[in-house]
This record gives sequence, structure tokens and C-alpha cells, in this order.
Amino acid sequence: MTDTFLADILAGLIRSPKTLPSMYFYNKAGSKLFQTIMQLPEYYLTKSEFEILDTQSADIYKDFNPSNRFEIVEFGAGDGSKTKLLLKEILTHTEEFVYSPIDISKSALKGLDKSYKVELPKLNMNPINADYFSALDGLKSKSTTKLVLFMGSNIGNFKDDGELDFLKSMRANISVGDHALIGFDLKKDPRVILDAYNDKSGVTREFNLNLLKRINAELGADFDIPSFEHYPTYNPITGEATSYLISLKDQNVRIDNKLFHFEYGEPIFTEISKKYSDSDISKLALSTGFEIVNNYYDCKHYFVDSLWRAV
Repeated sequence: MTDTFLADILAGLIRSPKTLPSMYFYNKAGSKLFQTIMQLPEYYLTKSEFEILDTQSADIYKDFNPSNRFEIVEFGAGDGSKTKLLLKEILTHTEEFVYSPIDISKSALKGLDKSYKVELPKLNMNPINADYFSALDGLKSKSTTKLVLFMGSNIGNFKDDGELDFLKSMRANISVGDHALIGFDLKKDPRVILDAYNDKSGVTREFNLNLLKRINAELGADFDIPSFEHYPTYNPITGEATSYLISLKDQNVRIDNKLFHFEYGEPIFTEISKKYSDSDISKLALSTGFEIVNNYYDCKHYFVDSLWRAV
């Protein structure tokens, strides 16, 4: 892990503009901070999807309508608080399925396994510690009917057209008739969106800066944390909410005996979270080998969980 972590960090910092991979946000401290973010009043995403799953899980299972034993595969499972609502509903109908949560965070999976053993004792669970693309390769070897979960607007975290590549790869590794339930954050008032990534209490700021702390702790770097500041933006035309860490002075940072210079005001790109319209979602499904079975919205129409079928 350390070698891969180091290689990814160095590769990002030699680019112009500099970048840091957002998947490394989620060490133990980062995962804890993100759990706090999800409870913030500004962060509507979790609340919106929670409402959907709390009120419409029965409809989702009815539309999925499995005819035999199946597997639920979830990418980016996190703490599982929302997925638990869907799993509880499914368990009232059948126990003939396996739930395989996939997450890059070992601590998140450990916590998920512990809580589900208490709250869902009848659940057959198979946690997998992996990144998204490597986990996709394991789908094809399984012949069981699948429901792939990609919740929490994780689909919006890919740069460029990465979501297209991911969805095409997903489709290539599942069978006709398999399903995917994908969470999309919808385009809306830009102020509502920006506030979700710029909370007044500064937790999202700390979440981003924690990545520098992690690089210092695990890779022996010497980032001066107070010399960087978190800066979020939202572009209503592209639907992209982006986060940066801005250098507050001319400075040098050493990592693995390599020196990186940061100019005053220079940004490090850390994260993207794309927002979608209904037509964007329809085009995405059509172009990646799926058809939309149904869309499930929250009451404010801020968020949608979209059920797709592989065709």
C-alpha cells in the first residue's frame, strides 16, 4: 500500500496543475471526518438518499424482482447506514443472497462488518478491500444474478469522462438482465451545491487538509499544513463541484527525497463531484449498455437513485 500510495502522490505532484488522488482521503481520520460531513446541515446528499431508501426500498426491490439466488455488490460502501435500509427490506422477502461491500478503506469495512453483524444478523456478507476498477474484474467470474450498488453520488467523483469508462467496464463484467442502482446528485440551485462543500463549521476543509497530514505521517513528507487552504468551486454549466488546496505562500515540500515547489496561490486539485440532469442520466445509461428501469427521487428533487438493467 505504501509503495502505491507514494507512487500515486508523486505522479500527481509532478503534473501541471498538481493533483492529489481523492481516494486517499479515507484513512481512519479521513473516514471519521467524512462521517461527520454526512451529518452536517449543509450536506444534503446523505439526507436526500436516506429519504429515498427509507421510503422507497420496497419499490426498488419490486422493480429489481430477482427470480433466484443473487448477489448485491456495493462499490464504496462506507458506513452502510443508507444501504442498511435497502438490505433490511430485502431480508423481509428473502435471505438467499450475498452482500459484497467493496471499499478502499479497511477501517470503513471493519466498522461495517461489525455493525451489520449486530443489526442484520441474517445477512450473508463478504467484505472486499479494493478500489473500484480492480473489483470490477471479479464480477465476471460470478454467474449469479447481480444487483450492483453505486450509491452516494460516487459516480460523480470521476475526472474527465471516467464515469463512462467505469460504467462500460461494469457492463462488460455483468450479464444481460443484471441490475445497477446508481445514486446521482441532481443539478439545482448552485448555492445549495456549493454550501455542501463549504460548510460553516469547516469540517470539509479539515477533511481535505487531512490528506496532507496523511502524506506527512505515512510518507515522511513535510507539508506545512497551515500554509495551505481549502477552496471549493461549482460550475453550473458543467455541473462540476471541485475542491482545491491553495498554497498560501511560495514554499517547497519534500517527499521521498524529491523537492516540489509551490508558488503563492498555486492550487492542488483534490476532488470533483459532478451533478447531473435527468437527460444527462438517460444519455449515460444508453451510452454504456443499460436501460433505465425506474428513478427514485427525494421530495426536494435534489437526488435520484436510478435503477438500470443491463441490455
